[in-house]
Formats: sequence, structure tokens, C-alpha cells
Amino acid sequence: MKRTVELWTDGACSGNPGPGGWAAVLRLDDRERELTGHDPATTNNRMELLAVVEGLRALTRPCRVLVHTDSAYVRNAVRNKWIDGWQRNGWRTKAKTAVANRDLWEALLDAMREHDVEWVAVKGHSGVELNERCDRLAVEACRGVAA
Repeated sequence: MKRTVELWTDGACSGNPGPGGWAAVLRLDDRERELTGHDPATTNNRMELLAVVEGLRALTRPCRVLVHTDSAYVRNAVRNKWIDGWQRNGWRTKAKTAVANRDLWEALLDAMREHDVEWVAVKGHSGVELNERCDRLAVEACRGVAA
């Protein structure tokens, strides 16, 4: 039986594009691990995606993962199977334009491969403890502050 891990994520950007940060909190039972990163020139969507990718990459064995994110961009691309259509269409949108952030979408697919991933919608800035913590960590990372 696979362990169930909660993955809480958020991304931040000062300007869009601009310097950005991402954060992930992994929770298994009573244990937690915080991860953060910084990019001096990026977008908010890239940081939202990278938070999930890096959170999944940090897992050392296959798990059931509940990904909690306030990013409809990330969540809906997977849950609504937009990403499947993009792949079928050679990483083109319905409008025949190149899919933005293809490198990170491919990294996400690779990171998800060995896990059973479920997506949990979180309303941002609504007082949900771990979402608020991820937001603070991502903002600090955006400013180049090490966690």
C-alpha cells in the first residue's frame, strides 16, 4: 500500500515576469519538509508549476500524493486533461500556438509518473494554514531569502 503524502505548493513573482520564488511543504503523518527555490527572471505560472514539480521530485518512493494548490492554471491543465491534448497536438494549443512552459509541463508529467496524484483546490489567501505558509515561503524565496 502506498503512503499518502500531502503536498502543499505556491509560487510568487515580483512583477510578471520578474524575480520569482516557489515553495512546497511535504507532510507525511506528523513529519513535514519545506522546500523553496528562487529564479531571478521568471513568471508566476512557472513558479507555480515548479513548486509542484520539485515537491514531487523530493519523494523517494511511489506515493499517493494529495497536491494542494491555489493555481487553477496547474490544477486544471492536469485535471481537465488539457495537457493530454497539448501532447497529442505536438505541444500546441487549440489556437495552434506553442504551449507556454512546455519544459515544466514535461517535467511535471515525468515527476507524476510513479505516483498516484490527486489535485485539491485551495482558495488562495483564505487563511488555510499550509497554503498561507507556502505563500510566505514563496514570497521570501522571491526576495532571495533562504528558507
